[in-house]
Amino acid sequence: MSTERRAPLDRKRVADTALKLLNEVGLEGLTLRAIAKELDVKAPALYWHFKDKQALLDEMATEMYRRMVASAALDPADSWQERMLKANRGLRAALLSYRDGARVYSGSRFTGTDHAREMESNLRLFTASGFTLAQTVRANSTAYSYTIGFVIEEQGVKPLPGERREGYDVQERARLLAEFPLAAAAGAEIFEDYDRHFEEGLALIVAGVESWTRLG
Repeated sequence: MSTERRAPLDRKRVADTALKLLNEVGLEGLTLRAIAKELDVKAPALYWHFKDKQALLDEMATEMYRRMVASAALDPADSWQERMLKANRGLRAALLSYRDGARVYSGSRFTGTDHAREMESNLRLFTASGFTLAQTVRANSTAYSYTIGFVIEEQGVKPLPGERREGYDVQERARLLAEFPLAAAAGAEIFEDYDRHFEEGLALIVAGVESWTRLG
């Protein structure tokens, strides 16, 4: 009989296992039963820690956030523009490292107060730069929503780096839309070069925030 002792089953171990399994099966295949099998426990054991799948997704999103901030310390010398760019680039990179990462993160609720330190620092930076608290929240919420939405669409085409879902061949799309030349040509601007497109969209938001605050 094996005498090897397994790590105790706690929220972090379940969330870590779920994130690992997510890259293999995607959000639709991520069931509590599948996670329990991976952990070599019975499914009811998970309900001691999570009342349902959404509670688990909340913990997964929180763990994703912990990992993201652990790898990218805030720079107090940042301008608000630099902080907005860095924060959303970092968020996109973090989400892209998991299959369906943006869908897991979107709409989830952090399970603790781990995010409060970075949030407070960000709010202080923006308000010290002349923003009201309301303007700060609106500007950052807009950039955050853009990033989440962009990555959801990006992962709909490329679930993980190096993968591409069937049906998103730009040349085939152009052939099918040949009688609509502008729509056909737009395919490359929608379904290719996501890095460039993300940066262009983020730059538009920063420029828009700058113009908005001058008007206000």
